[in-house]
Amino acid sequence: MTGDDEAAPVTRATPDGEGAWDPEAGPQMVFDFPTRPALGREDFLVAPCNAEAVAWIDRWPDWSGPALALVGPVGGGKTHLAHVLAARTGALILEPSAVEAVDAALIAGLFTDEGQRVAVVELPVGALRFDPALEKALFHLLNMARENGGHVLLTAEVAPARWPVSLPDLRSRLAAIPVAQITPPDQTLLEMVLVKLFADRQVVVAPEVVRYLARRMERSFAAARAVVARLDTLAWTRGRPITLPLARAMLQRDSTVLSGGRSGDR
Repeated sequence: MTGDDEAAPVTRATPDGEGAWDPEAGPQMVFDFPTRPALGREDFLVAPCNAEAVAWIDRWPDWSGPALALVGPVGGGKTHLAHVLAARTGALILEPSAVEAVDAALIAGLFTDEGQRVAVVELPVGALRFDPALEKALFHLLNMARENGGHVLLTAEVAPARWPVSLPDLRSRLAAIPVAQITPPDQTLLEMVLVKLFADRQVVVAPEVVRYLARRMERSFAAARAVVARLDTLAWTRGRPITLPLARAMLQRDSTVLSGGRSGDR
């Protein structure tokens, strides 16, 4: 294909399974339905930036200690890998508020033959805040895993040694936890991520559109999610397929997904 307007149209599955785009439909009403990402092991895109983290997850239960920290940027695949581990082990996935609410008896029950052998704690995006109750619960969770042969996976944007905790014993526990790092994607992985994110929305986009986006947007997982969401919404709002002209218009209008030095069309 040589012309921008020759890019293949977007195809979205419909309730009857046909998934056809109707070019005569005109502007569409946009409903903000949640998308369901594919979170299986076979759906994870392995690349040099995340290979270390994948190897740690695949290595379970042969970890070097009772806990592992999975660290990386927003949208980098931490939640995906946590769900891969949970599907394999039956792990309980907890948010910090849930950890704080779990009493000592229940924590002890997590790491018994009858209970889960693995617990996953997903730290929130942005600035981390630990109150005394959360610090105490997290410390107890790590201790029970060590004493009962269980494992804890912690996911966050920064390594546990940099978490702002006050409890000295917890600080020492966190500093000793090995870290599996996910780094920002390279060009090839970014293209693969864009394809997967469009697929999660049941959208097929021509390869030249994917390459165009990947070369000009900010090279991050979060930006990839933003680009796909905005472009999908824009296409439905205008009643048009996702083509190079539409992608160009979106990027020119929304500079927040661009990074310095890569905003040109070349």
